[in-house]
Order: sequence, then C-alpha cells, then structure tokens
Amino acid sequence: MDKVLVYGAGTMGVGIAQVCAAAGKTVFLVGGLERAEEGKEKVASELNRAVQKGKLTAERADRVLEKIIPITDISEILSEVDLIIEVIIEDMAIKKEVFRKIEELKPKPETIFATNTSALSITELAKVTSFPERFLGIHFFNPAPVMKLVEIVKGLFTSDKTVIKAQAFVESLEKTPIVVKESPGFVVNRILVPMINEAAYALMEGVASAEDIDKGMTLGANHPIGPLALADLIGIDVCLAVMETLYREFGDSKYRPCPLLRKNVRAGFLGRKTKRGFFIYE
Repeated sequence: MDKVLVYGAGTMGVGIAQVCAAAGKTVFLVGGLERAEEGKEKVASELNRAVQKGKLTAERADRVLEKIIPITDISEILSEVDLIIEVIIEDMAIKKEVFRKIEELKPKPETIFATNTSALSITELAKVTSFPERFLGIHFFNPAPVMKLVEIVKGLFTSDKTVIKAQAFVESLEKTPIVVKESPGFVVNRILVPMINEAAYALMEGVASAEDIDKGMTLGANHPIGPLALADLIGIDVCLAVMETLYREFGDSKYRPCPLLRKNVRAGFLGRKTKRGFFIYE
C-alpha cells in the first residue's frame, strides 16, 4: 500500500502522515487546505529539528516532506489510494458521516478503510459502508513518529485478508502491529486510560499533588512518564472520550470518568496541545 489518504490534519493525523511519508508512501493529507498545509509545516519543523541534531540529512528531510500532499478535493485521488485512514474527533456520528461521504465518491474496489479511533466500535463504523470486510481499526499512539506499537483492530465483519494487508502495511512503517479483536478500548487504552482516570481521582481528592502522583509512578513503579503527564500528552479530551466509551459499553462503575477530566475539558485545558492540562507548558 504505497498511496495513503490521511483524513484529518490534527496532531495524530499529521504524525501518521509523517510516519507514512518517512516510509516512502505518498500521503494525501486532508483536513481543510489551510489546516493540512499547517500540518505539513509542522512536519517540516520536526524534520528540521532532526536535521539540526544530526539525526537526519537535509536531503532525506526534503524527500519525506515532498511525499506529503495537502488536498481539499479527495474525489481527485480516490481512484489512486490503497488505504484511507480516518483521524478525526472521537465522535461516532461524525466519523460515520465521513465514511458515508467517502464511499459516495466511489474509491477503487480494493481500497482498505481504516479508523484511528482510540476506543469506538469498528463494527458499528463498518456498517455504514457497503464493504465492511475491508474496514478495520489501525490505531497509532501519540506521538506517532516515536511510538512503535500499532493496534490492528478486527471488527466482526473484517476479513482475514484485510488484517494481513494491514499488518504488512504497519510493518512497512517499521512499527510493530498487534492484532486485537474489537472490544471497548481495545487492549492498550482499556488498561492504560483507567489508570490515568484513577490518578485524576487521586488528584481531585487531594491525596497528593500532581507532581507527587507522577513521581510515585515514575520512581515507584518505574513508569517512563507519570499518568497525569501522559494524559497531557495524549490529550485530556481523548482520555475522557475513552473513559466515556468504556463506561457506556461495559456499564461498570469502575469505568466512570473522573469529574476532573470533564472539568478540564470544559475549561479547554486539554494538555500539551493547549499548553495547559494537569501541568502548564510554555
């Protein structure tokens, strides 16, 4: 799969576009032309930093950047792309509408449809298309250029052939895929985000400061980053969305979202991407 459409030019979409371009894929990045162009500029900044640190040659950086093509009209390229990766807001209704619109434009018959959702149902999303056997989850982690793991999420309709193709695609990016049967939160977020949620409860209840909660887990549990700093990196809005999905799908009170997550989201304190979350970033 050498030509990829990344639908969404936010933090994750831009990161996935960079990963694909670095692996030699031609990447069409859509998210409104202005935002897509800004996304390409962010990739250019990341590549320039790597060049300055001696981790990348200027020629290699230029080749990667040339592979990212911001677009607005996807109808012009749907006959070319092998894979479409949707990377937009964690909202089931909005994601469904995106896939309906894409299908109406008639992509080529063998194109694979994928969503980068953190926790939503692959099967439910696949049902809005006429080819659910070619629909699956390809879940990257933030920051996509750094994180090595990708979850390949198989819905009830997803064919084994589609899973095999997705695994090969992920491996071509020099990432490690794990295959997961559809379940709320899949594997990583089902385990990880409730830990973040519990850390938020500990902070809300005054058990310890944010700094000491994170020190406890980095120095006491040997985690590379504390849960609250990790929430800021992931995005507190994303953590809240995952917890809401887990709570709704399982109906178990152990998954109830911490009110402090919701409070931060309402305030617009989403973490690193807004310069403020559980911690403040300059």
